[in-house]
Amino acid sequence: MPDGQMPRTIAEMPAQHAAQPRTKAEARGRFFNTGNAFNVVNPPVPDHLFTAEPARAIDPATPTGLIDCDISGILGCACPATSPLVLARYARIRAGETLATDFQASGVIAYVMIGAGTTQCGDETISWDAGDLFILPGGVPATHVAGAEDSVLWIVTNEPQLAFENLRPPAPGQAPTDVVHYRGAEIQRQIDMIYEIGRNEEIAGSALIFSAERQEATKNILPTLTAAMNSLPGGVVQRPHRHNSVAVSLVITGDKCFSVIDGKRKDWAPWATTITPPVSVHSHHNGGTEQALFLIIQDGGIYYHTRAMGFEFCEQPTAEAAQ
Repeated sequence: MPDGQMPRTIAEMPAQHAAQPRTKAEARGRFFNTGNAFNVVNPPVPDHLFTAEPARAIDPATPTGLIDCDISGILGCACPATSPLVLARYARIRAGETLATDFQASGVIAYVMIGAGTTQCGDETISWDAGDLFILPGGVPATHVAGAEDSVLWIVTNEPQLAFENLRPPAPGQAPTDVVHYRGAEIQRQIDMIYEIGRNEEIAGSALIFSAERQEATKNILPTLTAAMNSLPGGVVQRPHRHNSVAVSLVITGDKCFSVIDGKRKDWAPWATTITPPVSVHSHHNGGTEQALFLIIQDGGIYYHTRAMGFEFCEQPTAEAAQ
C-alpha cells in the first residue's frame, strides 16, 4: 500500500518490526497476524506431465548427464523441484561411460529404465539391469557406469526438502538408509503374490510398497518418502481417492492408460513423469488389455509421521473426455 496510508484491515498490514529494538536480536524480529499470515497461500502444485525430459533421456544423441523435471519457477522454490519436497530427474549414461553423483539429499531412489551397469556407493558396488530399483544413502558420492549399451535411470531425491530448511546431507554413516537393491524379477514375484492372495475394495489398489531394514518400522523407503510400484490390470479402474501427499510417478508400462484428476483427463505417455497434486481427487484407468505399471514416489512419510495423510475414497468430479 502507499506510504502513509493506513490499512483498512489487519490483512493489509505489512510485516511489523519492534518499535525500539535495543539489540540486533530484537531488530531481527518480525510480527504478522491472523489476517496476513494465518492461512498462507503458496503457488499450488500443478497437475503436470513431463514428456520432453524422457524423450531427451532416451535420445541416442543426448550426452551422459542429468535431466531435471524442474518446475521450481511455478512452485516458487529456490532450487530445482518437481514438488515442494521432491525432485525427479532422468540420468542418461552412454555405453561404457561414467556418471558421478553427489546429491544434497538424505537418500536417493533410482529405477533402471533402460540398460545395465554398476553403481558404486561408498564401499559397496551393485550390478543393475532394466527393471531394478535401488536406494543409496545421502551424503555419499556415487559412481554409475553403463554397460555395453546406453542406460537411463529415473532418480528421485528429497533435495528440495533439505534446501527448504537449509540442511546439509547426513554425514557418512548417518543416512537413514543403506544401499538397498530390489531386483526386477523379485519385484514382479512380489506383485504376482499380491494378485494371488487378492484384496477387498477397502484397500487402495494393488501396489507393492518398498521398504528396507532401516525403515521397516515406518514401512517407508526414507523417513519422509514412500515408494510404491502400482499395477493396474487391463480394463481396470483404480477407485477415485485423495490424500494430502503429492505423487510423483514414472509411467513404466501402460497402453491406453490415463488418469482423471479433479475431473480432468490426463493421458499417460511412455516413460513420462507425472505429478498428481496433493488433495486432488484422482483415479487411474487402464483402457488396454495388458497390466500397467507405474512407480510412485510420495512425500507420504512426513504425513504419516504427523498423522495427517488424510486418505479417503471419494466421488470423482465429472471427467472431461474421460472415455
